[in-house]
Amino acid sequence: MAIGILSTLLAKSETILGSGHSSVVSMNLFVALLCGCIVIGHLLEESRWMNESITALAIGLCTGIVILLTTGGKSSHLLVFSEDLFFNYLLPPIIFNAGFQVKKKQFFRNFMTIMLFGAVGTLISFAIISLGAIHFFKKMSIGNLKIGDYLAIGAIFSATDSVCTLQVLNQDDTPLLYSLVFGEGVVNDATAVVLFKAIQSFDLPHINTTIALQFVGNFLYLFISSTLLGVLAGLLSAYIIKKLYFGRHSTDREVALMILMAYLSYMLAEFFYLSAILTVFFCGIVMSHYTWHNVTESSRVTTKHAFATLSFVAEIFIFLYVGMDALDIEKWRVVSDSPGKSVGVSAILLGLILVGRAAFVFPLSSISNLTKKAPCDKIDFKQQVTIWWAGLMRGAVSMALAYNQFTSLGHTQLRGNAMMITSTITVVLFSTVVFGLMTKPLIRILLPSPKNRMLSSEPSTPKSLTVPLLTNGHDLEAYESDRNLITRPTSLRMFLSTPSNTVHYYWRKFDNAFMRPVFGGRGFVPFVPGSPIEQNDQQWQ
Repeated sequence: MAIGILSTLLAKSETILGSGHSSVVSMNLFVALLCGCIVIGHLLEESRWMNESITALAIGLCTGIVILLTTGGKSSHLLVFSEDLFFNYLLPPIIFNAGFQVKKKQFFRNFMTIMLFGAVGTLISFAIISLGAIHFFKKMSIGNLKIGDYLAIGAIFSATDSVCTLQVLNQDDTPLLYSLVFGEGVVNDATAVVLFKAIQSFDLPHINTTIALQFVGNFLYLFISSTLLGVLAGLLSAYIIKKLYFGRHSTDREVALMILMAYLSYMLAEFFYLSAILTVFFCGIVMSHYTWHNVTESSRVTTKHAFATLSFVAEIFIFLYVGMDALDIEKWRVVSDSPGKSVGVSAILLGLILVGRAAFVFPLSSISNLTKKAPCDKIDFKQQVTIWWAGLMRGAVSMALAYNQFTSLGHTQLRGNAMMITSTITVVLFSTVVFGLMTKPLIRILLPSPKNRMLSSEPSTPKSLTVPLLTNGHDLEAYESDRNLITRPTSLRMFLSTPSNTVHYYWRKFDNAFMRPVFGGRGFVPFVPGSPIEQNDQQWQ
């Protein structure tokens, strides 16, 4: 009955009311599905197995089956995938909110380990997956793939998706583990995209020493310049809002300016062919450190929830579409004559992902542990297994990069392109659903709740209960730092064993002396007559 109604609705919209109205009907149905994902995800929130990502994928698959039946096998999705839609509208709020909400102290205390996993680890994984693809796929004769395609495969499947794991980990119970998984995930995605762009910009079939050095130089240039652009955009927004203080007239202007400046940093990075992911991530960090403290209290609450909501909806949108697109008949028709080979390609890719991930997590964790003396700062074996597992899922970034690489010529009519698109879909679905379903039980076994707090890289304190409830974590970090809750190193040995604490200490001194007086921040916003000064913050100091 429901299938007949949906079929009639789609048919009437196309034949009677025209294609314009058909797109409106499709958007209405898609938005209704988004609402369904939110409601069902809420009902399953306490489930031992399910999470938002898997719920959206499952609903997308079911919807795709219904649409396939109503259209006679012609289509399985309501919207046509657009790379511009993903990179220009869905990805920015997700990455920006990641930087805006991150606990900066934990992130920068573990910055070297995060960069070790996110940058060096991604390069190791990229090399293993690329070499494995060249070795196995050439023997399988899956299609006419070039050297650039094999290297692109390495970049595509090096991009992790840690959403499932982060939904299970508790940021307060396991701050060290959460900051490592979270930070590595963002830096990993940025590194994978930078690698992908660098591969596309070079003539790889005629590679030599000069081209290889140019490749490395281009990679470093993209990485550094993208980060600097994000920092500059964040500082500019902080300076403008501090000097003009929009909030004395309208908090709407403050909120609008923060959102637009963040989005402008992303689009500027795209305009200059940089890594927009890195740019908007560091823009979010800088905005949370300076700009957020320069606005009114109402603007703080509004921006916190606005950014989180946009990110939440964008993530559900992506997973819902991936679920529907997995059944796209056009892609599967090309490889339908050799299903065994398609399964083999997907299995090989999954194996390479497992090996590539393990090849850097365990060795780099051991290297990181050598620089730390305190047992609570070291990454034990169970935590290493959790970090390894967290990066096995593949998601929207891998899908978008695969579409970019393998649909530019002849869409998916070329056998090699169709094989890689369908294999990417299979890997994303399998890793998200199977690995994702096993995430909660695995973490409960490895990190039992009573011991979670023992894994923290810093002792928990009931003083966190004495700060205002509407703080989103930013004031808590500053409060803890100002009260010197973290013991500072007092000897050369402690300096060598916990260098990140000392770096953070000297950064705070530099920040208070030079940066905050210019760009604002907590405790450095000048009093403006009629403005809501931070009375709530001051009474807790």
